[in-house]
Amino acid sequence: MDTSSMTMDNDSSTPPSEDVKTAFSTLPAGDKTASTVSPPHSNASSRHAELQSQVNDVEATATMPSNDPGKFPADAFSVPRQILFVGTICTAMFTNQCGMGNTIAIVSVIGETFGISSKDSGHLSWLVAGYSLTIGTFILVGGRLGDEIGHKRLFVAGMFWYALWSLVAGLSVYAANDSGYILFVCSRVFQGMGPALTLPNGLAILGRSYSPGPHKNMAFAWFGASAPFGAVAGFVFGGLFASVSWWPWTYWSQSIALVCVAGFAAWAIPHVSQDEAGRERKPWTVRKLVATFDVFGMVTGVAALVLVNFAWNQAVVVGWQQAYVYVCLILGFLSGAAFFYIELSSWNSAPILPLSAFNTDIAFVFACTATGWGSFGVWLFYVIQVAIDIGGTTPLQIAAWIIPIIPVGLTSALAVGKLLGRVHASNIMLVGQTVYVIGTALGAARPPHSIYWTYFFFSVFAMTIGLDTSFPSATVIFSDAVPREYQGMGASIIVTVINYSISLCLGFAGTIESNINNGGLTDIDKLHGYRGALWFAVGLSSLGFALSVIYTVIQPGKTRRLVTNPDLTLGTSSHTNGNK
Repeated sequence: MDTSSMTMDNDSSTPPSEDVKTAFSTLPAGDKTASTVSPPHSNASSRHAELQSQVNDVEATATMPSNDPGKFPADAFSVPRQILFVGTICTAMFTNQCGMGNTIAIVSVIGETFGISSKDSGHLSWLVAGYSLTIGTFILVGGRLGDEIGHKRLFVAGMFWYALWSLVAGLSVYAANDSGYILFVCSRVFQGMGPALTLPNGLAILGRSYSPGPHKNMAFAWFGASAPFGAVAGFVFGGLFASVSWWPWTYWSQSIALVCVAGFAAWAIPHVSQDEAGRERKPWTVRKLVATFDVFGMVTGVAALVLVNFAWNQAVVVGWQQAYVYVCLILGFLSGAAFFYIELSSWNSAPILPLSAFNTDIAFVFACTATGWGSFGVWLFYVIQVAIDIGGTTPLQIAAWIIPIIPVGLTSALAVGKLLGRVHASNIMLVGQTVYVIGTALGAARPPHSIYWTYFFFSVFAMTIGLDTSFPSATVIFSDAVPREYQGMGASIIVTVINYSISLCLGFAGTIESNINNGGLTDIDKLHGYRGALWFAVGLSSLGFALSVIYTVIQPGKTRRLVTNPDLTLGTSSHTNGNK
């Protein structure tokens, strides 16, 4: 055998492992046996052993996770540096939930400033729904932009954008009543675009900065666990400024904090591989822009989500008798149909939402997530309306009442992180849907003047567990159900479903409330409307519970079929591979 065939030339296009295997394959068949060879074949046997050792070394190296600090920069960080890095990324989820809590806590106070009474919950719900609407609508767009422009750039830009519109939200107090209300709602809508940029790009940065292992798992666990801290911080600062100072400082202080976070993130977040560092920049053309960003899919998808949501929430304000409400709803459905056509078309090489890869597992995940989190949004808005508007509770007291979210949320999030490796995610989702039913039922049945430790405490306790079990289980099920190339978008799609369902379900609940509260002329009438909305939340959570039971029952059978026929394994079937 020519020894030159064993040389591994780094400039060759053939991988080293292939060179070794090729040389190994040229040996006589008798030389590849594991038995003791006779002296005449000792040279071939030693050559065989040498080549086999090289094959094993190369293959073992190929299967080991890369520890190259250039590829996974966070692996090389010291512990204090990792804390700063992960903490900075977690501000995406923290500020997202803070932006929700700080407004819900003082929604009645803001309404009074703009001449909106508490009985006009249609106008008040827009202060919350507009924020969630844009997060849910633009989060996939934000993730796609991050893939092309750079995740770190979009994360920092999202924080600055969020800070700008938080400042405008506070300044809206200086406008006249009607103009001030419109400006505040618009600023809340534009605020939501900030988290729509920071959330998906923060998740992508974590995924690309850590190699697979316990550090990466813990980083994602802390990202999810930061949500209850953000919610409580929003309630505390919103209630504090409304009670002892002036409510616009809720948003001005938020703006100052976001600018500081953006500046710190520019230093604390490293450049990651496949991102802005070292990427070759090529000139953009219209054709490349349309193909890369799926412009037609983005436009039709955003139009569908915005128009449908606007129609439902605006109908609470002006009623369904207004023609433009129906027109928006119809145009929204038509845009949705166009979106589905574009995303399923064979000519679309880079769909923003790969509908062709979706299946019944994902349908169950979306339905359970939407019903659970939709019921949470309705519960949170209306249980606080009952406590403040009917029960006389102050915003600062409400902030104290929801503090148990922190220990309960932290404990349940870390517990779920441990259980996901031992218990099927569908069972964890079933637990989440069960406690959603319990929490919403306690909120709907709570007497307005009851003490905290009866209904409210246990309702908060249950809903917190629901939040921290449904999100990670939904993400895991989605990840298991789609091909490998779509793994990265799992969390972003789930966050889209969460925020959009909150906004849309608030519109549904507001429609119910406005039709049964007799105009909200008395506290009894207003309570009747609030209760109607809360029982709607119970119905939503019950639907999610029923769907999760069905999914949990059918899941073992599907697993057995996959084991029996490996070709049917999701993401690796011949059909899927053939389409690539």
